[in-house]
Amino acid sequence: MGDTTLRADDNYILELRGVTKRFPGVVANDKIDLAIRKGEIFALLGENGAGKSTLASMVFGMYEPDEGEMIVRGVPTHIASPQEAVDHDIGMVHQHFKLISNYTVTENIVLGDEPLRRLGGILPYIDLKGAEKKIEELSRNYGLEVDPRAVIEDIGVSTQQRVEILKMLYRNAELLIFDEPTAMLTPQEIEHLLNIIRELRESGKTIILITHKLEEVKQVADRCAVLREGRLVGVFDVATTSTAEMAAMMVGREITFDTEKPPARFGDVVLQVEDLTVEDANKFARVSDVSFKVRAGEIFAIAGVMGNGQVELANAIAGLAHIKAGTIRLNGADITRYSVRKRALAGVSYIPEDRHGVGLILDFPLQHNLAMKSYFDEPFSSHGVLKAAEFEDHAARLIDEYDIRAGRAGRSMTRDMSGGNQQKAIVAREVEENSDLMIFVQPTRGLDIGATMAIRERIVEQRQRGKAILLISLELDEVLALADTIGVMYGGRILKIAPACELTRSQVGEYMMGVKRS
Repeated sequence: MGDTTLRADDNYILELRGVTKRFPGVVANDKIDLAIRKGEIFALLGENGAGKSTLASMVFGMYEPDEGEMIVRGVPTHIASPQEAVDHDIGMVHQHFKLISNYTVTENIVLGDEPLRRLGGILPYIDLKGAEKKIEELSRNYGLEVDPRAVIEDIGVSTQQRVEILKMLYRNAELLIFDEPTAMLTPQEIEHLLNIIRELRESGKTIILITHKLEEVKQVADRCAVLREGRLVGVFDVATTSTAEMAAMMVGREITFDTEKPPARFGDVVLQVEDLTVEDANKFARVSDVSFKVRAGEIFAIAGVMGNGQVELANAIAGLAHIKAGTIRLNGADITRYSVRKRALAGVSYIPEDRHGVGLILDFPLQHNLAMKSYFDEPFSSHGVLKAAEFEDHAARLIDEYDIRAGRAGRSMTRDMSGGNQQKAIVAREVEENSDLMIFVQPTRGLDIGATMAIRERIVEQRQRGKAILLISLELDEVLALADTIGVMYGGRILKIAPACELTRSQVGEYMMGVKRS
């Protein structure tokens, strides 16, 4: 086990002593002892639901410990709110950003800390122009390119993340917490963010990095703490700890990073997409003249940089996007104008990218979400009457089979579950539908290594059962590990379709960037 001993040392910016947090049915953090040095990048590792985000949220004042104490710069400190955390120079970038979509970048950054001036020494006003200049200066100093006047809803995910980082820097935060910062970024954006994190450390900031991606920990972190089931396994020097050792400590057993995939046995065409064009609300074509087919027993993976039409394509097949032109056939039947429910009944399962907006009803209990696709039919309903016992039994089986961790089992409110366990719930529900076509969009985003490998095994298992799999992933490693056939999208079009064995990583990357087109 690594070193967990606390020392009275001025070099520590934050110490946690016996910190414990309980929620109904679960101890999220159990007597955690940690000491974080000034100017280091300190990673928090653990499976989904291990207690990482809860621990960070207590440091940021979103929760208060039930037991234990926090010591900030050598002083015992009670932090009861995020504002109190800010007052102690602590900032946090949450996994799901806390931004107001119709406000500008500047308005979001200064919110709650508006720079007041007085016109003629009498009339107060908010000096947004002055704030814009300060934001532009911070942006240049830290390589966080943003337009202070841009509206949040008009900028991409990676730029929104920079806004969140600038919110911390604007308030002179010294301890910066990043909760799953790369979960929604492309490989290029991830590399840029990791460089920013390094630069923040070089400028004297201290970083707490919560991530599932072990290679990222190896790239930037100095030390890491591993949590398992709410308890601290140990604290380790990253340079002398392998990713395999980290993974084993996270899950309590050795993890294989390879996905076994037997030889493919393709059957008949299940999904056929012909000349599909999909428009957004502004009549802009997000998908243009796309054609491909997916056979039974085939994993057809679509690679591409975020924003090139992959999600819109998946939404169109699932019935969630407006189809301007083209045809979608399922087992030979034209389903182009089918409703979402009719497509599901015809044999389409969908694991969406947006788990909160599309995949789940967060204020429903887990057991209801797990039956969302079939609650209106037997065994859940008879003559319009729902059977509570059937929901509970169904949920209990899936919770056990898919290792979904929820404090109150099927009665847990879905909103209160970790993002990774929410994702496992969606996968469980959709796979259990036993559909002929299964669409997986970013199926392992935000999952720890153990859960990631388990989901990948599920995908291969469904392929072996003769299901047609459409996989859309920003993780090139995932595409290369799972795909039988790869289609690469760029600018709303599929530039290349080929057997996975005929494409190298560099070739796929060239198509993804639009450099290669034939």
